[in-house]
Amino acid sequence: MPPTPEITEHVLTTPTHTTRYLAAGPQDGPPLVFVHGWPAQASTWRHQLTHFAALGHRAIAPDLRGYGGSTVHTVPEAYAQEHVVGDMLALLDHLGHRAAVWVGHDWGSATVWNIASHHPDRCVAVANLCVPYRTLEHGLPTLVSLVDRHRYPAAEYPTGQFDYFTQHVDHPDTVAAVFDAEPANTVRALYRRGNPAGRDAVFRTATVTRDGGWFGGAPSAPDVPLDPAVLTEDDLAELTESLARNGFTGPDSYYRNDAANAAYAALAGNGGYLDLPVLFVEATYDYVCDTATSDLALPMRQYCRDLTERSVDAGHWVAQERPEEVNAALAQWLTERVPG
Repeated sequence: MPPTPEITEHVLTTPTHTTRYLAAGPQDGPPLVFVHGWPAQASTWRHQLTHFAALGHRAIAPDLRGYGGSTVHTVPEAYAQEHVVGDMLALLDHLGHRAAVWVGHDWGSATVWNIASHHPDRCVAVANLCVPYRTLEHGLPTLVSLVDRHRYPAAEYPTGQFDYFTQHVDHPDTVAAVFDAEPANTVRALYRRGNPAGRDAVFRTATVTRDGGWFGGAPSAPDVPLDPAVLTEDDLAELTESLARNGFTGPDSYYRNDAANAAYAALAGNGGYLDLPVLFVEATYDYVCDTATSDLALPMRQYCRDLTERSVDAGHWVAQERPEEVNAALAQWLTERVPG
């Protein structure tokens, strides 16, 4: 059995920002850039980095601003999508590549969609997990317009399963303080496997305001056991260390730039249509990014002209819960749909 490819750590420093990133695979391999979401970091892509490095790709995963070893900016406006996209393009320039295959998850998906729609020349193709095109990057009003109103009647659940989003906007200091109080508890509470039994139920993110805040208004996250389907003890230690060091204010600020993000998204070229190859991987037990019963995927299906869709039976942390299936879906798509 061949050895597992080594993952190495690197740093790109510009006058205004530092990006720490991980890389694996041959230097001259075709670049594959993995962009994490909230609250994660580059190492959460470790299953993908080693897999695609072994297939001959140069697999790269940056820490986004506010995370890991990258710069933690102090003002919320610094976390607008236009700035995050700029970080990613600077990284691609630093790596010496004109274009790459980009893979995103959660807020990283919003960034990858923005790269594809604003800078298609920097993309060979794009793949995203959980978050469809023309949703999160356009802001909360767009997300709410696509909610399944049979499950979430507007009178009772005005923002549907995205109620938690409003907490980051309306009570940012309180939310950050709760998450910061016991970072290890926060990570264990958030990183849970998917639950098939929740398919037809109201998801907990729809009642955060009614419940008095995240975790029922408690001052910190509950002390729940580690879910080994998603994280190892080493994963937990690494995430906890960096989130404790950096704090949650930066990561939470990704939610606080709706107006700027919507204005930026509206500037996309080609009328917002994507002509390049696109892969979307649905996590069937991700009840926030529900594409099975809501209309969340409809704009993507309209605006992506070369779209491949796959489903994996997992929760939101699909790349960690079901790495083999995610890797197989990506590899098949790369072989069948992506040039070169």
